[in-house]
Amino acid sequence: MTFSFKSNALLSIALILFTIGNAQDNSEKAKPTFKDGEAQIVEAFSNSSLWIRHDLWVETEFDTDGDGKLDRMHVDVTRPEQTESQGLKLPIVYETSPYYAGVAADVDGVFWNVEVELGEAAQERVHPEVVRRGKRPVISNSQIRTWVPRGYIVVHSSSPGTGLSQGAPTVGGDNESLAPKAVIDWLNGRAKGYETPDGNEEVKAFWSTGKVGMTGTSYNGTLPIAAATTGVEGLEAIIPIAPNTSYYHYYRSNGLVRSPGGYLGEDIDVLYDYIHSGDEAKRPFNNKTVRDTEMANGMDRLTGDYNTFWSGRDYLNDMEPFKAALLMSHGFNDWNVMPEHSYRIYKAAKEKGLPAQIYYHQNGHGGPPPIAMMNRWFTRYLHGIENGVETEENKAYIVREDDNNKNPTAYKDYPNPDASDVVLHLTAGGNNIGGLTTTPNKGKRLKAETVVDDVNFSGKDLAEAKSSNNRLLYITPTLTEDLHISGLANVTIELKSNKPAANLSVWLVALPWEGGKITNDIITRGWADPQNYKSLTESEPLDPKQTYTLNFDLQPDDQVIKKGQQIGLMIFSSDKEFTLHPDPGTELTIYIHNTTLKLPVVGGKDAFEKATN
Repeated sequence: MTFSFKSNALLSIALILFTIGNAQDNSEKAKPTFKDGEAQIVEAFSNSSLWIRHDLWVETEFDTDGDGKLDRMHVDVTRPEQTESQGLKLPIVYETSPYYAGVAADVDGVFWNVEVELGEAAQERVHPEVVRRGKRPVISNSQIRTWVPRGYIVVHSSSPGTGLSQGAPTVGGDNESLAPKAVIDWLNGRAKGYETPDGNEEVKAFWSTGKVGMTGTSYNGTLPIAAATTGVEGLEAIIPIAPNTSYYHYYRSNGLVRSPGGYLGEDIDVLYDYIHSGDEAKRPFNNKTVRDTEMANGMDRLTGDYNTFWSGRDYLNDMEPFKAALLMSHGFNDWNVMPEHSYRIYKAAKEKGLPAQIYYHQNGHGGPPPIAMMNRWFTRYLHGIENGVETEENKAYIVREDDNNKNPTAYKDYPNPDASDVVLHLTAGGNNIGGLTTTPNKGKRLKAETVVDDVNFSGKDLAEAKSSNNRLLYITPTLTEDLHISGLANVTIELKSNKPAANLSVWLVALPWEGGKITNDIITRGWADPQNYKSLTESEPLDPKQTYTLNFDLQPDDQVIKKGQQIGLMIFSSDKEFTLHPDPGTELTIYIHNTTLKLPVVGGKDAFEKATN
């Protein structure tokens, strides 16, 4: 493959410089400007026709496509012309992605068949090929219109094994962390960049201050965290939006095989096929090495257990070198990449004493913080302007249910420091409507209640039913005033199963079921495999004569439940939207006297009892 872009790029740069050269000889040099702690749009940086755009390949420290040569990442650069004509150096906003060069088509059979019994293998699925797209030198246009006019250079790179980047996609493997590290090293003069993927003519980032911030959404939000876990010098701040921080937590839940919302039957190997847009000649080696060996041997759809394969794709395990300032963003109703992903990294960053803030909204997947928040973050850490973001008293910014995402409410932290757990106990009648109360059962051994698995009924169907053998529902009294929940609800469930394996699903709902807005109805959810009652790494078949106690968190939430509603704890087996679909009939016996819900309530037990009396 040959490339002729270099001469055209040099000609373009020369023409730009000729056009503006003499006019700027005697004028004041353009530079970033700041007001109220934010970088301002600078007219001299805003003419996109004068931006310099070029691409290159950065050499990494790994070879993952088996050709015996270090993999090179394809990188594009968009910068104000003053970086060429005036010697201006600027900081960098960097986004990297496996999606830029296209993804596989959504063909029949690409997802794993979920109509299987638990512990049984499904038939092999279809493996689509990606048709690569894109035209040099532009990898992406994301971020440029926001940040270049404000005095930044924007850089993109394609992830390993995607687009014109060499190597293999590994979906959370080490090379996905080391690839952006190499780009940041190049921006700081520590790694080599080249004009072509296989040549020796070097490209220097002479226009870079070495200060780098990363951002992006979903997979593109995961990769800033991946880069930060390397501890690379120069990565000063990251703003991940709806990031996946653990592929186990994305594809499994407390030992259970559980799909991301909207993608029933997806697993890590499906995502591999979806993004594998790299060199067609290298794909057979990559498929055999990564998908058909490492992933096939490690992902374990039979037990759902946590193992070394999954632990190696969990960024919480790699936090020790992490030192970038963190502004996290997520939606509480994101059932694709669920809100636990952001919370666990935010919590770990705080525990390390790093500058950290978190922004939560009430919608689904994606959704960045307001531009002013992002601007202040990058202004502070990339331009070095002392705007005080790291000393602000409030660390959490949460969009209330009826507010615009641009207008979050500030809180001291998340979870709300004024929230404490209220332990709620169950009263009989869950196949109809049982109760939730703060009054303990005081040793009374209430009759166990049974739920029969039937995936033909959706969670919505079950929550709306006045009675059902397929779910247990326990509700609070009607709220006489609003009740603010903030944090992680937790359930302890004692159960018995008549079969060796069973799904366990728990929804916390607001009743009556209203439909409509995304903030209605579902407060939070969780799933677990009873076979993993004592260990995530080692499951065991269930003995129908034995009872088991499970304890697990539901997804993080911060929600105000309105006066006139009731809070319901719904326990059922297979979740039509998320779990495998075994044949109906599995019976779970729930011992309600030993089953509890811990609800994180702002104001604690006093606030709960005031709202339910």
